[in-house]
Amino acid sequence: MKQSLFDPAVSATMIARIEALTPTSPALWGRMNVAQMLAHCDVPMQVAHGDLKIKRGLIGFLFGKMVLRQYLSDAPLSHNSPTFKEAIIPSDVSFEVSRAKLIARVERFQKDGPDGIVKDPHPFFGKMTTDQWAILQVKHLDHHLQQFGV
Repeated sequence: MKQSLFDPAVSATMIARIEALTPTSPALWGRMNVAQMLAHCDVPMQVAHGDLKIKRGLIGFLFGKMVLRQYLSDAPLSHNSPTFKEAIIPSDVSFEVSRAKLIARVERFQKDGPDGIVKDPHPFFGKMTTDQWAILQVKHLDHHLQQFGV
C-alpha cells in the first residue's frame, strides 16, 4: 500500500525531514531555493483543504486523469516538472515562516483526516478520492524533500 499523509507515522516522518532543512540547504536540481520549495509544497495542501480555489483549465480536463494515474504510480516524479502558476513562489519568501506553515499544514492534514479534504475536483486531476489526495501529498513532499537532500 502507498504511504498516506493521514498516517501519523508518515506525517511525523515528513515533519522530521522538513525540520532537518536549513536556510542554506542546497537544491540537487531545479530553480527553487529551500524557502520557495517549502512554500511551494504548502500550495497543493491548501487546495486539498479547500483553502485555495483554482479554476479547472482545459488541459486538466483533457489530460488530468492520465497524469493522475502516472503520479499515483510507483514511478518517481520527474525533475523540473511544470507546475501551476499559483505554486510558483517568489524568491523573497521567509524560510522560517514557510517551514512553520508547511509543518502546520502537514499536522492539520493528518489530524483532520479524510473529513478535512475538499469535495471539489482537483484543478488539474479532476475528481479524486481522499486517499488519492493523501497519497499524492506524500509523493509530492517526498519529491521535494529529496530535491534538498532530506
